[in-house]
Amino acid sequence: MNDEFPDHDDDAPVQEPRLWQGNGWTARVIKNEDDDGWAVAMYKDGESEPALVGPWTMGRDKKNPKPLDTPAFHTLVKTASEVIRRHEQQLHAQLHKSTVVSTADGELKVTLDIVPDEDNPYALLSAFDQMGERVAQVRVRPDFKLSPSSASTWIENDFRAPR
Repeated sequence: MNDEFPDHDDDAPVQEPRLWQGNGWTARVIKNEDDDGWAVAMYKDGESEPALVGPWTMGRDKKNPKPLDTPAFHTLVKTASEVIRRHEQQLHAQLHKSTVVSTADGELKVTLDIVPDEDNPYALLSAFDQMGERVAQVRVRPDFKLSPSSASTWIENDFRAPR
């Protein structure tokens, strides 16, 4: 129970003209700092920064914002979720790279997985055979550049950690 508002049900969805909550999201219509218009900020529950901020339509009086409604909220949730998904995909692509190298014994998949530790970042360079079994793994600098050439050199050097 909320002490400030004893009659308020914490689990009830908020559906106000400028504030909607539901499905793990909060939409807040705010004054656009860049001009005289309005913007909407989408917050994922538990996050302090908005996942998405975009322009919001003026109401009929051309002064106040158009009120939020169910279809608009669902569209905003879908758009903000997509923004987060693309950001996660981009981050994953930056932290996980792979290449395939042909050797006398067959193809090896070589992966580089960066561990972005704040105090001691590093990366793991790994080689996998055609059955998916890991045949080697070494710790390397987080700025190691994985390429077919660097992977081949690593394999040719008996999987010793590159310097």
